[in-house]
Amino acid sequence: MTSRSRSDASPTARLPEEGHRSLCEFSLAPELVHLNHGSYGAVPRSVQAAQDRLREEIERDPTGYFQYRYPADVRRAIETAATRFGGAGSDWVFCENATAAVNAVLASLPLKRGDEIVTTSHAYGAVLKAMQLWAARRDAVVRLAEVPPLVESETQVIEAIAAAFSSRTRLLVVDHITSPTAIVFPIAEIVQAARAAGVPVLVDGAHAPGQVELDVPALGADWYTGNAHKWFFAPRGCGLLWTAPQWQEITRPAVLSHGTDRGYTESFDWIGTRDPSAWLSLPAAAAAFDRLGGTGLMARNRRLAVEAAVLMTAKMNGKLSAPASMRAAMASILLPGRVGSPEEAQRLRAGLHRAGFVVPVGSLGGGLWLRLSVQIYNQLADYRRCAEALLTPLVC
Repeated sequence: MTSRSRSDASPTARLPEEGHRSLCEFSLAPELVHLNHGSYGAVPRSVQAAQDRLREEIERDPTGYFQYRYPADVRRAIETAATRFGGAGSDWVFCENATAAVNAVLASLPLKRGDEIVTTSHAYGAVLKAMQLWAARRDAVVRLAEVPPLVESETQVIEAIAAAFSSRTRLLVVDHITSPTAIVFPIAEIVQAARAAGVPVLVDGAHAPGQVELDVPALGADWYTGNAHKWFFAPRGCGLLWTAPQWQEITRPAVLSHGTDRGYTESFDWIGTRDPSAWLSLPAAAAAFDRLGGTGLMARNRRLAVEAAVLMTAKMNGKLSAPASMRAAMASILLPGRVGSPEEAQRLRAGLHRAGFVVPVGSLGGGLWLRLSVQIYNQLADYRRCAEALLTPLVC
């Protein structure tokens, strides 16, 4: 994958403090073992402080701020996305999260009766529901490319998606890193297959910024969305959307406001009065990302994720969703002998939380899946303890 993600820290640079010694950088409860960075992130104290300062500055003169300073400030902040993830600042806009960005694209696309949207069986639940509703409103159809829960190769994914295209396909929505199974899909190759079929592509990269290196324009997609509030240390509510220039004329947010008739960037920059401090904190998040290791942190997290996955899979006799070459700082493990129902997933997740572990459990393809996340504040002992807890009657 082509890289453009920039950082002052090299992959070989010494990281600040790893494992539990770095917990002082965050506000995480010390009585819990936090193994779920992928869902909601964790905001470093330095970024929390920067956001507080921004809020205080806005509150000194809210009217003056929004009328005279905000338009330039929001454009200045989004330049961080262009610098780190490629493209021009005018190609990037903020949104609440990746789900909001997907809804914006779906609302903007001129779907007609009988048109098809293709996605995969690994799609994020909220995004799949949004696709189904938008399609139903236009008498269109959502088609699932059936990718096995246990993936053996990148070719398997590419072929499954390509086989789902038809002459009616008007959009492919595909994850960069799948949420339930934590698989890094071969996005550039998937986009090539879609291009060959004449299908535009929206990449749901919710988990990608800060977890893998990115050069978004080089991937060749038409739209790319990611959450800066997961692996890039921004406050929650800091989502990003990149739109290829040829689609910017029609792409608008799902919430339409004063900027609607002023073009792509202004329509997203102003969707009504809101707290913009999460968006404006993106430069502070980038600084925290660099200080905590940057590209070196991503490499460290990936190495630990491989070790943790091997350890937990062996202890529980489970199966990993994909080979290590298709994983980054997360891993999903199919738990043996478990009924893969939403109710069982909730029961096991609650049991783990009572035992002091914050870790997601979900159901997919009739199986029960436990998903690991690795961030700087984790160490191998966390995963060993979690595996041991899973074998106790209290949790099971």
